[in-house]
Amino acid sequence: MMPAPDSEKNTPERRIIFHVDMDSFFASVEVREKPELKGLPVIVGSDPKGGSGRGVVSTCSYEARKYGIHSAMPISQAYRLCPHAVFLPVNMKLYAGVSAGVMELLRGFAEKFQQVSVDEAYLIPGPEIRNYEEAAIYALKIKDEVQKQQRITCSVGVGPNKLVSKIASGFQKPDGLTVVRPEDVREFLFPLPVSKIPGVGEKTDEILKGMGISRVEELANCDIQMLSERFGKMGFRLKQLANGLDFEEVIEKESVKSISRHGTFSEDTNDPVKISGSLDLLIESVHGSLLMHSFLFKTVTLTVRFEDFSTYTRSKTLPIWTSDIFVIKRTAVQLLSEFIGRRKFRLIGIGVTKLRERDERQTLITDFS
Repeated sequence: MMPAPDSEKNTPERRIIFHVDMDSFFASVEVREKPELKGLPVIVGSDPKGGSGRGVVSTCSYEARKYGIHSAMPISQAYRLCPHAVFLPVNMKLYAGVSAGVMELLRGFAEKFQQVSVDEAYLIPGPEIRNYEEAAIYALKIKDEVQKQQRITCSVGVGPNKLVSKIASGFQKPDGLTVVRPEDVREFLFPLPVSKIPGVGEKTDEILKGMGISRVEELANCDIQMLSERFGKMGFRLKQLANGLDFEEVIEKESVKSISRHGTFSEDTNDPVKISGSLDLLIESVHGSLLMHSFLFKTVTLTVRFEDFSTYTRSKTLPIWTSDIFVIKRTAVQLLSEFIGRRKFRLIGIGVTKLRERDERQTLITDFS
């Protein structure tokens, strides 16, 4: 076989990058485990408590999204929008296991691979994928294998850089495939709202709209001096991204040194039940990440912030390595006892450090006080 011409090789000058994003991941896994939920509005998150719950939506099925429900929405609002939905608690152990299987599968398709969250990753295929026609066929194989092996769907974006591939993966969700060639980048990006650019949140979007900028094309053509005056160095980056320019490489992230989660209360509180409930949710999320990465830990750290913004941390190092969620909970309660009943809490956080990878041959003892 003749070698591929330079114009077709997957080089830095002509890269082909995939962004693979699971569709409504937590909800999809729940439906996979409970097929009777298929076609129903499914919401994964805090207990709605008949509309009085204070937590948030973690994710929801596409059937639930038709009612205007979305991730991070207050669970009480989701209940008001769709009281007949199926509300399920977060099961991070289940999701972490499925995530590990998905990521292992995706690595098999990649020459370079970067996992960026529990349900999404970038990958660069090997040199056998020489052009975008072959990339599209390759993406279909990835989607097919995820469906066969994990029985959930994913959406794939293919483009010349991470920015374009990420936006493309969300373009035709769920179960979508969008391929954007280098010569089509501006045509693809320019009609989109600026909020589609990763990193443009509500506040930045609001400022841009105040400047008369609502579409990517308007941002791409905006005077750099004007953007710099409003956003500083970020102004140049925004203009660069709006023009489809992104030079970030697909690289494996450095080894994780700690896993932590923090949550701010909607109202300052000294209610032990509310504080403990919030802490439990954070611990479940930390534990899910431990399982996903097959890590053991040895130190638990608690963070509390009071209504006057004074912040304190307390840590306890354990005598053995473990990944037991009950050990985290028991240690967290011990550390928390110093602060309960003093002042109103504004924020609480929990983390684990001194991590190492699990040796599956080890038998761990976790019953200690």
